[in-house]
Amino acid sequence: MSAVVISGTGLYQPPHTITNDELVASFNAYVDAWNAEHAADIAAGTLQPLTHSSSEFIVKASGIQQRYVMDKEGILDITRMYPRLQERSDDQLSLMAEIAVDAGRKAIAAAGKTPADIDAVICSASNMQRAYPAMAIEIQQALGAGGYGFDMNVACSAATFALDQAVNAVRSGSARCVLVVNPEITSGHQEWKDRDCHFIFGDVATATIVERADTATSADQWEVLGTQLATQFSNNIRNNFGYLNRSEDSDPKARDKTFRQEGRKVFKEVVPMVAAHIERQLDGLGIAPTAVRRFWLHQANLAMNQLVIKKLTDGEPTDDIAPLILNEFANTSSAGSIIAFHRHRADLKSGDLGVICSFGAGYSVGSVALRKR
Repeated sequence: MSAVVISGTGLYQPPHTITNDELVASFNAYVDAWNAEHAADIAAGTLQPLTHSSSEFIVKASGIQQRYVMDKEGILDITRMYPRLQERSDDQLSLMAEIAVDAGRKAIAAAGKTPADIDAVICSASNMQRAYPAMAIEIQQALGAGGYGFDMNVACSAATFALDQAVNAVRSGSARCVLVVNPEITSGHQEWKDRDCHFIFGDVATATIVERADTATSADQWEVLGTQLATQFSNNIRNNFGYLNRSEDSDPKARDKTFRQEGRKVFKEVVPMVAAHIERQLDGLGIAPTAVRRFWLHQANLAMNQLVIKKLTDGEPTDDIAPLILNEFANTSSAGSIIAFHRHRADLKSGDLGVICSFGAGYSVGSVALRKR
C-alpha cells in the first residue's frame, strides 16, 4: 500500500462578522421584549424571566469573541433570530455546495492539482442541506471532478471521520486523490434565543486533499501515520430535526429541533475520553504525547482544549502546542480542527509530528496522526 499524505487545505470564510457585543445587544433586546410580553405570568410566578447575556460571560464560558456567518441581519433581528437565506431553484448550485466548492478549489490549488485529478469527493458535516441527491455529488459536478462522491455526518467529528475514509480509500486503491469538504452552516441549527448556547456557533467551509505520496507534488506534505475513530452513545448533545418530523406531526420550531446540550456533562465526560483516545493512538504508533509538536484540536471550548493538553503532556497548554481559532471563528463544528491545521502549520519543520483531533455529539472522537515530510 502506498504512503498517504495530506497535500493541501482550503478555507471559505463567510462575508459577515458578529461580535460578542453585537450578539449580546440583540439577545438582551429580545430578552427585554419577551419579559415585557410575559410580565403578568412572570409576576404570577408561572413563568421564569429570561436573563441577560454579556460579552464577559461568553468569553469566560467559551473563549469565543466573534463568529462569521452567512447572514447577519436575520440573526440579529429580535423578531426572527435565525439566518435569512434565499431559497434556490433545483438548477442552481445549492448554498452548501457553493461554499464547499470555494474551499475545495483552494485546497486543490494548494496541492498543485486540478479538478480532473480528484477521483473521490467526501462531503462530511454536522448537517446536510437536503436528504438527496448527495451534496458531494453536486460538489463533484461543480468542480469537474471524476470518480465518486458521498455524504457523511458524524456531527463535530465529521471531518476526522471523513479523513479516515479518505485515507483508507487511497490505501486500498479505490481512489488516488480524495477531496474532503466540510461545509458548516451551523447558524441554521443554532438556538439564538437560548442564553446557554446563543453564542456558540459560526459558519465556514474547509477542504482537505488526501492522496498517494508518490503522486503528491506540493511543497507542504503531511504523511498520515494513522487514524483512529471511536464512538459512545450519549444524549448530552442532540438535535431532533429530521425527515420524520412531519410524519410525527411535531412542531418544526420546537426547541428540540435545534442544537441543545448539557454543557457541564459534556465537559466532564468528553475531556477524559479525548485525552485517552489520543494517548492510545500515539502509544500504538510508539509516540509519546510529549513528542508531538502540535495538536490541532476541535474548537468548541477553550477550557476543554487546555485540559486535554494538560492530561496528555502534563505541561502548559500554550497556543504554540494547541493553536486557538475559536476566538475568531467560534465553534464551526467539524471544520474547527481543520481551520486550526490550515492556519497553524507553516512554521513546523520536516519530521515534526502533529495530531488533528475532533470530538462531539455521539459521543464521537476521531484523530489523525501526521508527520511533516
